[in-house]
Amino acid sequence: MSKDSRPAVLGLIGNTPLVQVTRFDTGPCTLFLKLESQNPGGSIKDRIGLAMIDAAERDGRLQPGGTIVEATAGNTGLGLALVGRAKGYRVVLVVPDKMSTEKVLHLKAMGAEVHITRSDVGKGHPEYYQDVAARLAKDIPGAFFADQFNNPANPLAHECSTAPEIWAQTEHDLDAIVVGVGSAGTLTGLSRFFKRVQPDLEMVLADPVGSVMAEYSRSGVMTTPGSWAVEGIGEDFIPSITDLSSVRHAYSISDEESFDHARQLLKAEGILGGSSTGTLLAAALRYCREQTEPKRVVSFVCDTGTRYLSKVYNDQWMTDQGLLQRKGYGDLRDLIARRFEDGKVVSVGPDDTLLTAFQRMRLADVSQLPVLVEGKRLVGVIDESDILLGVHEDAARFSQPVASAMTDKLQTLAPGATLAELESVLGSGLVAIIADASGFHGLITRVDMLNQLRRSLA
Repeated sequence: MSKDSRPAVLGLIGNTPLVQVTRFDTGPCTLFLKLESQNPGGSIKDRIGLAMIDAAERDGRLQPGGTIVEATAGNTGLGLALVGRAKGYRVVLVVPDKMSTEKVLHLKAMGAEVHITRSDVGKGHPEYYQDVAARLAKDIPGAFFADQFNNPANPLAHECSTAPEIWAQTEHDLDAIVVGVGSAGTLTGLSRFFKRVQPDLEMVLADPVGSVMAEYSRSGVMTTPGSWAVEGIGEDFIPSITDLSSVRHAYSISDEESFDHARQLLKAEGILGGSSTGTLLAAALRYCREQTEPKRVVSFVCDTGTRYLSKVYNDQWMTDQGLLQRKGYGDLRDLIARRFEDGKVVSVGPDDTLLTAFQRMRLADVSQLPVLVEGKRLVGVIDESDILLGVHEDAARFSQPVASAMTDKLQTLAPGATLAELESVLGSGLVAIIADASGFHGLITRVDMLNQLRRSLA
């Protein structure tokens, strides 16, 4: 395919709608959200994917039949895959392992080659995702390293498209923009444009707790980076293209607040955004409520929340991460991931088939299920090994009832049992069944125990 070929879908990038927030308390301010989720690739990064590839084609760094290599939190990779694959290029992407499953599957569906590396190491480590991408670009003949963190086409895309769109959509009446920093392209591009047309405009930085950006913008001091679950924004270094000169306020937003605001946005406004959108919304609302006079403020729905259905919008994942609050008992019930009293237990009945049990395990991503009569009384437990023993000689036995394979000799622990007693049960290879005179409360697995220990590190 010729590098001059320009698929029609690329003409849909940009010119995204701007909508007013009407169902949140915005203080004396009017808050607008620019729906970058409406780009064909589902995020604001479509803009820089197109701009960086076009620039590389113009200056000869990307030749027909070449390979595009990039380190990405997912969305830049999707933008590059959208444009690059449409133009016939090979696309090789390196993503850190905290990325959502939906993003990775989307990248692979578009034909990108995905390398997953560690998210718990910093710049300079050989497994840091940007360093891995740089090595791949050197090793692959004819590779173009997009390098969004240092590529001038990144902020230029926002200076020439995102910013003038906002200026026109607000009818040249705008006081502040709330933005996050991943590669810093959006912040820098917007800052350059508005310094020319509205020098008094305030840039407001929304940053995840653990990122170094907010504190650096406030004090110029580089703090020790932490970790955060929000995807796409926040950094452990200052990208070379960063321009913080227009930032007047910087807010550090916790993961819990970010995820909660993303969920609130869907419930209140019907807008399905990702985790970084929650960070921006939380910061924008803080800024708006702190004002003493009316201001017109713009922020972004950075990408579509369909990429986070397994995370932000998954109660079980949120609970496992400690990001969703629930009632505490001060005993072993607090370690149960799916509590019966919360209506979260996934179970089967003794008369259900082994196939039904297997399918429910796969759907809920668990290895064992309680067996309940009429969904209430515990009579057994069935796990993957029980099913395998029941069907390995004859697959037709999947139609046999759960009662034929389940374990019905149950050893239970009372909610008030000690951690030592729990560890003894788990150490013997069994799942812990938590029950007392009031009934069945749920199961505790080794994964649940590991989640509890991991949360205690936060």
